[in-house]
Amino acid sequence: MDALKIFGGQPLNGSISISGAKNSALKLMVASILTDQPVLLRRVPNLADTRFLQQLLESLGVTIDWPKDSNESLLNAKSLNSTFAPYEQVSKMRASFNVLGALLARVGRAKVSLPGGCAIGARPVDLHLKAFKLLGANLDVVDGYVVANTNNGLKGAKIVFPFKSVGATEHVMMAATLAKGETFLENAACEPEIVDLANCLESMGAKIAGAGTTKIEIQGVERLIGTEYEVMGDRIEAGTYAMAVAATGGDVTLEKVPLKSLSAPIERLQSAGMNISQDSERQTLRVKRDDSRIKSVNIDTRPYPGFPSDLQAQFMALMCLADGTSVIRENIFENRYMHAPELARLGGIIQVRGREAIIKGCESLRGAQVMATDLRASVSLVIAGLAATNETTIHRIYHLDRGFEQLEQKLTSCGANIQRFKES
Repeated sequence: MDALKIFGGQPLNGSISISGAKNSALKLMVASILTDQPVLLRRVPNLADTRFLQQLLESLGVTIDWPKDSNESLLNAKSLNSTFAPYEQVSKMRASFNVLGALLARVGRAKVSLPGGCAIGARPVDLHLKAFKLLGANLDVVDGYVVANTNNGLKGAKIVFPFKSVGATEHVMMAATLAKGETFLENAACEPEIVDLANCLESMGAKIAGAGTTKIEIQGVERLIGTEYEVMGDRIEAGTYAMAVAATGGDVTLEKVPLKSLSAPIERLQSAGMNISQDSERQTLRVKRDDSRIKSVNIDTRPYPGFPSDLQAQFMALMCLADGTSVIRENIFENRYMHAPELARLGGIIQVRGREAIIKGCESLRGAQVMATDLRASVSLVIAGLAATNETTIHRIYHLDRGFEQLEQKLTSCGANIQRFKES
């Protein structure tokens, strides 16, 4: 198993190109099932998650031309030969569950494993299943699998989500593109990745209005066509590197950044004393910190356009170095503070009380042996390790490979001393 060794205390200086968004690319790859024509996706990040999904799609009969070191992936679902997604594949990555709706819409049947639990909370899929029943699907859960079919295709319906769910909104929106009649989604999630998916589907011939708002209308069409589409930039990756610069000091320009989607994190970083400049025409974000200490800032995670839960751990690492006490309230996931004890091993002073974490900032962190627990927690330890004195070793970094493309190379190019090695 791989681990990372970080020799901290060095400021970051230079530039980093932001990769395509993992959370968007996964859904766009699944959307290829909806057409029998080729779909060429550009700026697809090379990650463990996207490669896991490639394996599942290929097992369904999708042919995928995606060279090892390329960010262009050509997917062709002309000849689907299976509608079965086994536990061994779906359990590796939750987004795989979205093949259920795409298969129902395209061929009218599917048997897909339930994704199971998650390290950051239960994240149930009942919203997805209730929505598909409203669209006319027949569903049974048998031995941990969703067995589904339609009598004569999916039919449009009005679906009111009890709370905003990104996964359910994306899943139902995809399936509804081929349903008969109109589908109305109310209390839909508004994340930029949903807009990206809608834009891709529209380029395939779908008729979607309102993506990015709480009300989405989908007029079903008989078939979708192939397309060429570029994945949006990863706002979580961009926010992560911005916080790394804030923690270490330095001056870094982030390139190919989806600036509009980062308003809340940018505002919080500015409140913490960071010097940030944006260039919307060039899609760059320059993050600079002088020698003064970071100021303490409180955050509440919220659905978009609020502060994203996927940046909470990284912000906690930053607040460990702030001048003062900050409070973080996690409102999205019920078990997303597993990084707090690991940050404490580096010297962070953190008290967790239910959904609140109180962080008393200290002048410096000190390197230690730490364990990665999930994707975002892993990168929070990288940020803390970059800012800490002496040596930090992060174990079980396979989580990082799920969501950060070329992390070591990007940080090393800006002056970080970070090395990957295999543990015996």
